[in-house]
Amino acid sequence: MLEPSNNNQLPTIPGKRYFTIGEVSELCGVKPHVLRYWEQEFPTLSPVKRRGNRRYYQRPDVILIRQIRSLLYEEGFTITGARQRLEGETKQEQTPYKQLLDQTIIELEEVLAALNNDQ
Repeated sequence: MLEPSNNNQLPTIPGKRYFTIGEVSELCGVKPHVLRYWEQEFPTLSPVKRRGNRRYYQRPDVILIRQIRSLLYEEGFTITGARQRLEGETKQEQTPYKQLLDQTIIELEEVLAALNNDQ
């Protein structure tokens, strides 16, 4: 979904368990009010809510937000079109091999980013 060229424009996702809405906003290049709106439009995007309705996003949420951002801002999809595209992909991506492959790609991207930062 995210092309490597587009992914380079966004900061690397740190190895944390939970992210606040402000952190996700910076990681994905999207304002917090847009994230709250997308929660209403994309049922698969549902961060954990704790005391005082504070949102805590996990790594898969951040990846999903980056995919939504790419579909809407870079590929020109409408909200409805992006929702349908993501629903179609989630039906196809339920195999354990696909999940393992996705995790491996994420880890390799982190290693590459760390190597680039060292140079």
